[in-house]
Amino acid sequence: MTDRIVLTGLRARGRHGVYEFERATGQDFVVDVVLELDLAEAARFDDVTRTVHYGELADRLVAVVAGEPVNLIETLAERLAAVCLAEARVVVATVTVHKPGAPIPHDFADVAVTVTRRRPPGAAG
Repeated sequence: MTDRIVLTGLRARGRHGVYEFERATGQDFVVDVVLELDLAEAARFDDVTRTVHYGELADRLVAVVAGEPVNLIETLAERLAAVCLAEARVVVATVTVHKPGAPIPHDFADVAVTVTRRRPPGAAG
């Protein structure tokens, strides 16, 4: 698959983390998504219904980040990948969750987890 839709830097506030203070105060998370799918039909017909509407996808991703807290950003990334694969046209979804405010007692620029999930062959979205 050579076609991709890329959404980077999607910021949302969530209450994820293993520490109680992370859940109490919340923090910003940043999400990057790479969707692999065939875009030829969308381009040929110039029709948004033949692709993934990235604005609507962003709404669903933000709802997950802002929703039910989890301990690990690994779990959050898995949930976000499932949202991406719920789009019937998506074959592969790569999701990176950045936690720039992670409770690390050292100077650091970012911590992130990336997962790549593929639709099983023959599986419908």
